[in-house]
Amino acid sequence: MSLKTQITALLGIEHPILLAPMAGVSGSQLTSAVSAAGGLGLLGGGYCHRDWIRQELDALQGTFFGVGLITWALDKDPEVLEMVLAYEPEAVFLSFGDIGPYVQRIQGTGARVIAQVQTLAGAQEAAAHGADIIVAQGTEAGGHGGARATLPLVAAVVDAVSDRPVLAAGGIADGRGLAAALMLGAQGVVCGTAFCASDEGLNHTRAKSAMIQATGDDTLRSTVFDLARGVDWSGDWKLRSLANDFTARWHNDLDAFRRHLAAEQVRYSQAREAGNFQEAAVIVGEAVDLVRATAPARKIVSAMVREAQDCLKTAPKFLEISDQPSTRPERYRM
Repeated sequence: MSLKTQITALLGIEHPILLAPMAGVSGSQLTSAVSAAGGLGLLGGGYCHRDWIRQELDALQGTFFGVGLITWALDKDPEVLEMVLAYEPEAVFLSFGDIGPYVQRIQGTGARVIAQVQTLAGAQEAAAHGADIIVAQGTEAGGHGGARATLPLVAAVVDAVSDRPVLAAGGIADGRGLAAALMLGAQGVVCGTAFCASDEGLNHTRAKSAMIQATGDDTLRSTVFDLARGVDWSGDWKLRSLANDFTARWHNDLDAFRRHLAAEQVRYSQAREAGNFQEAAVIVGEAVDLVRATAPARKIVSAMVREAQDCLKTAPKFLEISDQPSTRPERYRM
């Protein structure tokens, strides 16, 4: 059971499914589990904290994996890339910033450059820099992202950078989403929310429980959690997470929040340490509706592939495709 696309051939994987490199979730266990299941696991290198990345890379030695880094954080400590490349990843995933200074160095080691973008202009820029693979991330995604929706963005990016493979991200958490992405012309998908409640994820069990009970209606994009965490997201990328008591208090009153910033940062840190997710962030995307139980990563991957195959095989049974003129009543014709 497998789905073969341009991306499976390029990366040497069985299924066109990549684990999103989620900071605080995609550690070495989840990364290796997704790769073992036939996809490509991407370690969530996040804000480029060297000691943690090195620890996780040590655990991944001898396995098949990639690494994701936040580009603007890498700009502050470029030597992190050298450390990562020494472990010979299959790919390096860069997002949120200018990938230009890093492409040749990464490709020089034989690793692939995966560039995630949130706009058509970003995709064209990434292609001009020589990215091997481009990820079109829609606003439905959890974590940081832009404003454009997945469906039109993926189609536009596929058309604009037709000389290299495109992956779809944002709102894809089951086989139906995978099948739809393939129909748009994407060669595969990058999934985060689908794995947020996985057994191997690093996130707190209470956060996983909150996800399982939530729907996409419960998510929002905001800057308030970044301010609370003291993280420097100064661009247009806002964080999608579950709404909770913290966002209810401050999401629509950032001026007041800034006046109480020091105290609220302490409150937030304490809530996070205590596993209180009515105050701390549960970072997840709109596809959280489709995550109804915890499960091992291998089951998540296999279920997604099986469902996508079923969708692609059975779709013709639901459609009547004909070159003949419409036979609908005259009153409905244009």
